Amino acid sequence: MSERPQLHRNRQTLSLSLDSSLIQSCMSLSDPDELVLDYTRTMMGFLLLNPAPRTVLMIGLGGGSMLKYLYRHVPSADLTVVEINQDVIDMRHDFHIPNDDDRLRILCADGAAFVASPPCRYDLILVDGFTGAGMPEALCSRSFYQRCREALSPVGVLVANVQADTTQSRAIGQRLTKAFEGATLQVESDEGGNDIMTAVADRQLMEDAADGFGERWAKLAPVHQQTLAVTSTRLERALQKGRRAP
Repeated sequence: MSERPQLHRNRQTLSLSLDSSLIQSCMSLSDPDELVLDYTRTMMGFLLLNPAPRTVLMIGLGGGSMLKYLYRHVPSADLTVVEINQDVIDMRHDFHIPNDDDRLRILCADGAAFVASPPCRYDLILVDGFTGAGMPEALCSRSFYQRCREALSPVGVLVANVQADTTQSRAIGQRLTKAFEGATLQVESDEGGNDIMTAVADRQLMEDAADGFGERWAKLAPVHQQTLAVTSTRLERALQKGRRAP
């Protein structure tokens, strides 16, 4: 990768960008594990489908916001992060990302190639890989999303962050729908500019979450309820819309 990550610091936050003014990641200096950007909180909506994933693959590291949240608040999760840009990985300590240990590893590799031959099946795959120009084509293709489905466990969930309302995002939505046989959801982030697309290996996961939303919400840890508070209505609406017609 030729793009050089840039750090931007003010009194409250540290942000990361890649060869453009587009902010890729943002960290609160007073609470480094907080999910500052709404799209990252919206991606945590998977917790209503599977609150305790055991194997997690993340494609794209950025400032590690979601990684830190999962590492701290989802202790059941074994975390593998694939980041193609070594310069981004080298900034991990600026963003207070934990060192690799027995439940966390960060690899410098191509995410599309990695998911084509995964070492295991994953309960959760988070796709948040961007260059300064947007999503790379390798993370948008029909074959990529088909391989993601094949890399999921029977209870697996895929969550992808894409730019909202573009020709590319509409194509990704169609490819996800085809790869997952319609078992998909789409939620726009509150900030605008990002669509969060979710797909499940077993459509029954969506059905159960839609039918028992209130019960599932009540069982979430308080920290997850706080994280999802702003987006909960959008998530519930998307689940109800995604239900199989009777």
